[in-house]
Parts: sequence; structure tokens; C-alpha cells
Amino acid sequence: MRFIYAALFLFFLTASLATFSPSVNGSETASVAAPLFGFRDSAEEAKLESRFLAVPDPKLAREHLRILTQAPHLAGSPEDKATADYVAEKFREAGLETEIVEYRVWMNSPQEVSVDVTAPSGVHMHGPAREHVEGDSYQDDPRVVMPFSGMSPSGDAEADVVYANYGSPEDFKKLDELKIDVRGKIVLVRYGQNFRGVKALVAQEHGAAGLIIYSDPADDGWKRGDKYPQGPWHPDTAVQRGSIGFMFEFAGDPTTPGIASVPSLPDSKRTPPEQSRALAKIPATPISYADAWPILEHLGGPDSPREWQGALPFTYHVGPGPVKVKMHLKQDYQFRTIWDVIGRVPGTGASNDWVVAGNHRDAWVYGAVDPASGTAAMLESVHGIGELVKSGWKPKRTLVFGSWDAEEEGLIGSTEWGEQHEPELAHAAAYFNMDVAVSGSRFGASSIPSLKQFIRDVTKSVPSPKGGTVYDAWVNASKAGSEPINTQETSSSTFRGPAAEAKKDTPVGDLGSGSDYTVFQQHLGVPSGDVGSTGDYGVYHSVFDNFNWFTKFGDPDFVYEQQMARVFGLLAIRMADADVLPYDYQQYGKEISVYIEAAKKRSEAAFGKESPGFAEVSASAHRFEEAGARILLRQRKAEGDPTRLNQALLAAERALLIPEGLPHRPWFRHAIYAPGEYTGYAAVVIPGINEAIDRHDLPGEKQQIAAVAAALDRAGKALESYR
Repeated sequence: MRFIYAALFLFFLTASLATFSPSVNGSETASVAAPLFGFRDSAEEAKLESRFLAVPDPKLAREHLRILTQAPHLAGSPEDKATADYVAEKFREAGLETEIVEYRVWMNSPQEVSVDVTAPSGVHMHGPAREHVEGDSYQDDPRVVMPFSGMSPSGDAEADVVYANYGSPEDFKKLDELKIDVRGKIVLVRYGQNFRGVKALVAQEHGAAGLIIYSDPADDGWKRGDKYPQGPWHPDTAVQRGSIGFMFEFAGDPTTPGIASVPSLPDSKRTPPEQSRALAKIPATPISYADAWPILEHLGGPDSPREWQGALPFTYHVGPGPVKVKMHLKQDYQFRTIWDVIGRVPGTGASNDWVVAGNHRDAWVYGAVDPASGTAAMLESVHGIGELVKSGWKPKRTLVFGSWDAEEEGLIGSTEWGEQHEPELAHAAAYFNMDVAVSGSRFGASSIPSLKQFIRDVTKSVPSPKGGTVYDAWVNASKAGSEPINTQETSSSTFRGPAAEAKKDTPVGDLGSGSDYTVFQQHLGVPSGDVGSTGDYGVYHSVFDNFNWFTKFGDPDFVYEQQMARVFGLLAIRMADADVLPYDYQQYGKEISVYIEAAKKRSEAAFGKESPGFAEVSASAHRFEEAGARILLRQRKAEGDPTRLNQALLAAERALLIPEGLPHRPWFRHAIYAPGEYTGYAAVVIPGINEAIDRHDLPGEKQQIAAVAAALDRAGKALESYR
């Protein structure tokens, strides 16, 4: 019966593509299907895509998710290897050339973790308490790892506690203004606003003896709505695990920046862990707000600034003391084996120009949303592509699907693979990422500007469970006031609004870090995008991110899993088959010009008359934009052999890499985008310039203005090389 429904779906979809195009408000207007940018024969491509769209199956996605989440599968564990074997099996069934690739990487697992209140007398707390709610069948598995921070050192600390809000540089500055000294203290901060590794860095810079991180119910708990299992939000005992590795320094194995951690790599080629710039120096660990409650309730000192007040039922104070806490962390650090699964569909034309699509597979516990929702959707994308391959289709460019391991510890599996294949990826046309594929019904995306319209166009071809297309639903959800902003930093928080919107359309965010696109975009210069469907998700990195939560609150009917499988697969198929690469460098140039103008104003506010001139870099951005506009006209005509045109388009993004990298963190080489040194996940645009302004570094700003201008000139010349 399922095949009859699939055939009917295919018939109606093909007919609809030929007779109407959906409008922004979801209505349908009679017309011939609009031509697809980059294709000489849009009709033939539309037929192929309609055949693909008929394949991804909600029931199969459900079964993938059930199997992937039947056991906790921390990176490097036997259960993690079992998920690699399952993904490899499904890749092979679809007809992909498949291999499991091993890397040997430096990671920790917890041996002993305790947090105890030792003063004042009469206040008792021994944590981390076991995560528990009534009615969850997954929480008692003995393989559930205790709450801990990946990449935290071992250590013991006993000291007075100071509350520092979200642990941002501004929060610590406020403590300085209040004459609160955190040196030698244990700092308690709440999750949100910035990446947990930034919290560790700033606490370390201010001389703290240790760091404790908790989720406040104001940000992730009862203030947002009903707690799990009655609702989707963070219950009292849930704990957000996560890495505190300094991924804003570099991603991947902390002992091999820029080098692939293949099993044969000798230790002499590695950075000793104690010298790694990616590893924190102070012990850090997460706890629940149930465990944080007695600490916060009995803190003395001044009232906290009112904007620091959370949702626990008492006034928050900053301390220090009289509450004293003892932290004891014993970490088991060693080199561990991880497993990437790689599947390929060889191309027939520009076979050396890869299109890479990936999702990570490892989880802190079960990871139903993060990342198994992405893996299940990717497997259904591969299922659909496999049906095309079995029918005789072959893409022009080689398709590569990656199931990355050890993303949670520091984007390790994707980074090591990217570093190993840097020469081949110099020709890659795109990387598409899907991490949290589904935590709800609201579609979101981030990418470099040259891919923003491409992503929008793909969503116009995919039906939405809400009716109309994914694009229609995306536009409606993007309207002002449609949904409150979540203060959590999660793998889907990349879908925040962009720094500039040079075109009025549904917003596509900027790429910072926090997921596996990082090595491709910011280290290798591969044009990248990230997609997902989000919602009320309060069990991030806890034991409750499991199959029960997902089927109750995330996507009970798995229709958004089907949607994301279709979007993800279509991104890969359309990019792989395009005659002319569908980039928009005119849009890219316009957005960069907005960034430069904003940086100029920031600089003038910071330095006054001493502010350096921006005329050179503004002119370079304008040249890049004009070159983008000229080549866009040629892309739309697509006459003759497109090889040279595509080579020029590919070269432009790579030209935006700064060979020596960014100041203080050379692994990040992109002139336009990087994760912020003090934001972590959130993107900083033209980071060299903006971060020099933040440091009040006038010579550094001048140097970075010149570096960005040179990168834009190189990119402009690459586009102008096609005549």
C-alpha cells in the first residue's frame, strides 16, 4: 500500500510542479514552473527531484530513530560503534560506496564527579543528583554517563561561591564594579547567552578556582512552560552535559590542530595535552537547578543585578559565601578511537568537485533530538538518493555523506576528516549540515550569503506538513513576534537572525560555530549551510533527550523528519546536478558592505579621530559586489561549457581565506566569518576587525582592515578572471 501512496504522491507532485508555483502566502498561482537557477533543463531536474521527494518515509525515520536511541552512545563507546555499523549498513543498502574511517583522539570520560556544600552548617547538597522524573523508561540505564563537562581537567577545589549570571565578560565586569573578587572562588553561572567553553575561559581569566554551570528555570524550565514529562521543558533534576573545550581557538582533536588524527600519527607530531590552547585549566562541571537551588538560596553579599535574577523562588545574591562548595573531579583522559562513516555516489562530470552533506552521530546520552533526529533524516535522504541511483541516475558532482563522530567533544570527527582531505576539499562545491534536524515544527537555516537564496529556493520545492511549502511556513514563522527567542545556546541556535539583511526575504542566519560545518567553512573555505526544524526543547544534552520525549513533544508523527530528509537531500541533489554553480556573490558583497559600514561606526565610537580609514576595504567590498553582479548575469545565461565559469565561482570563496589566519587563533582562516572569542557559537562578522575594536587594539585593527581588503580583492579578481 505504501508504494501506491508513493506513486500517487509522485504523480500529483510532478503535475503540480508543471502547473503552479507557490506564492509567499501559501496560495497557488497558475503558471509554468519557474526555471531553476543553475540549470539549462529545469523541467528534467524537476522530474528527478519529484521522484526523490516521494521516497523519504516517516515510518522508516521513526524506526531509524528508535534503533539509534535504544542505548546511550557516548563517542568512543561500544554503543557508539554500533550506531556507526548501523549507518554504514543503511548507506550500503542505498548503494553508496561506504567506509568506516577511524581516528585516534584525546578525550575524557568521568571517573569521579562530586559537588558538595560544606558551609554553612545546616545547608546540605551532594551532587550531581541522579536525573529522575516519574514515568520515564530510559533514565535508569546503567550506561547513562554521569553529568560532566567534556574537556574539563581533573581537579579539586573548595571555596566560597560567587554567582556570575551567564558568565560573560560583561557579567564579570559587573562583579568588578560591585567590588566582588572571584580569585580563588568557585564561580556559579547559568547556561545561556554564550557557549559553555566561553564561561570557562572567562572564569579562568579572572582567577576562579572552579566553575559550576546550571540551567535556570527562567531560561530552560518551568518559566518557559510545563516541565518534562508533562511538557517539553527542563525538569528539576535534568543536567546539560557538554564540552567546555575552547573551540573558538580551533576545532577537532585538542592535540592536533591542523593535522588529521589518523591512527598512524606518532605522538611526536601531537601537541602535548597540557600545552593545548583548546583545553581549559580550571575544573568545570554541570549540575541541575535542583542542586543549584540550596547554593543560590543561601548566598550572601549584595543583591544580584535585577537582570541576573532567575526563576527560583528567592532573591539571587552574588556572594561570595557564606556558601562554600567542594568540587572533586577525576577525569579519565586517554587517546580513544572514534568512527566516521563516509558514503559516496561518484559523479559523472565534475567528479572531483564534491558536494558534502553531514550530520554527527555521537550523543551525550541517547540524543534523540541532538543528533539522532538528524541522522534519521539523513538516512532517509540517502534512501531517496539510493532509489535514484538504482534507477540509473548519477550526479554530475560526487556526493559525499558523512556521519561524524565525537562532535559533542569538540567537532572532532568532521574536523579530522576535513583536515585529512584538505586537498580534495579545495574543489568542493558545498557542505550542508544538519545537526538538530527536528526539535519542533519551525524551519531555520544559516549559511554564507552566496547560498542563502539557494536554500530558500530549495524550500520552495518541498511540501510542508502545515500546508503549502516549507518556504511558506518559514516566511510565516519568521514574522515579528511569531515565537519568543530561546536564550539557550544549542546546536540549532545558529538559526538566530543574521548580522545584515541586504535582501528582504525570510532571514537566513550567519555561520559561527557549534556544529560540523566549522572545519568546512572557517578553515577550508567550502561554501556551507546548516538547516533544521526547531521548537520548545528543554532537555538538551540530558538523559531526557530520548525516544519518549521525541515521540511525545518533538515530532509524534515524524512528518518533520520527512520534511527535513527532503530538504537535506534536495540541497545535495540540486547542488550536485547544477550545470552552473548557483552561488550569488552579488548578495555576498552587499552583506559585506553592511558589515564594513557597521564596523566603521563602531571604530569611530571607540577611537574617535584616531579611527583608521575604511575607504580601502569599502572599495574592495564594492569591487567584489560588482564582480558578483557581472558574473551573476553570466550564470543566468549559462552558455557554452561552464567549466571555467564554475572554476571562477569556486575560487572566490577560497580567496576569502586569510593564509596566516585570524590573530591569536590561526586555525580560523575565513576573513568574513568566525565564532566569536567570547560568544563561541554566535558568528562574528569580519572578525579580525571587530575583535580588534573590542580589544581596543588600534594597530591590530589597521592590520586587519588591510587583511580583509586583500581577501576581498583576491575574491573579486577570482570572479573577474572569467571573461
